[in-house]
Amino acid sequence: MTPLQENIQTAVSRMTEYLTEHKTASSWQLKIMFRLSSSVLYLALGVLYSQGKISLEADGINYNVTWGQKPAPVPPATPIAENM
Repeated sequence: MTPLQENIQTAVSRMTEYLTEHKTASSWQLKIMFRLSSSVLYLALGVLYSQGKISLEADGINYNVTWGQKPAPVPPATPIAENM
């Protein structure tokens, strides 16, 4: 494992631990709290997002990170044709 991969894995573990307890944080808070480079921060967020463990919502230049997925919106029901 390369040093970059180790840094990403460490960041994923730390963010997982923090978010399971606190449920939400901004990407800036995570970056400062864990002293992450932007690259490691966004790669780690990408790992958690691809695993379905977090949801991300854009907020200006930052992201609001929420532990767990928000339920997907339910599409409206298709209208039923009465005179078929």
